[in-house]
Amino acid sequence: MITHLKGSIDEISPAHVVVDCGGVGYFAHISLNTYSRLKESKNAIVFTQHIVREDAEMLFGFADRTEREMFRLLTGVSGIGPSSARMILSAMTPEEVQRSISHGDVRAFKSVKGIGEKSAQRIIVDLRDKAGSLQPDLTLAPAGSAGAIKAETLAALIALGFARPQAEKAIDKALADADNAESTEKLLKIALKFL
Repeated sequence: MITHLKGSIDEISPAHVVVDCGGVGYFAHISLNTYSRLKESKNAIVFTQHIVREDAEMLFGFADRTEREMFRLLTGVSGIGPSSARMILSAMTPEEVQRSISHGDVRAFKSVKGIGEKSAQRIIVDLRDKAGSLQPDLTLAPAGSAGAIKAETLAALIALGFARPQAEKAIDKALADADNAESTEKLLKIALKFL
């Protein structure tokens, strides 16, 4: 199985990317979220999901592991194929999908082309327990940056057994309460007070 592509971006559009890996160009279908993150890049790591069917082989590419994991969760829902999952991830970020699932927001999914009432309800019911455990991708933000500190703190709280929505609220309160979040340890200690 192809798990990622690392190389130069030869071609990119809102629907696909071609990554040159050692002289071989790999074509991967992408979401609009991935396109917006990769469009200015000359070189990139594209995380992939390889789908093999009787009549076709398809490679789907993602800018980070979190989006790929959400794609895998969505395609595990009965009636949601790779194209529908890509449409959902073009309309919403993985975090927005997660929030919509945890809040039971059928309307958010119905706003995506090709997703009806029943499919939206099935996504929410099937993924309510699974989507909450999705870990943020810590490779996105530089170590020591505010984004990395927040992501590491969120991952730590989830690992401690707190639900993601609760953990996110506690981190937001901690950031509002603290002057600055200079380290994961400091932010974690403050966030724990709000849980």
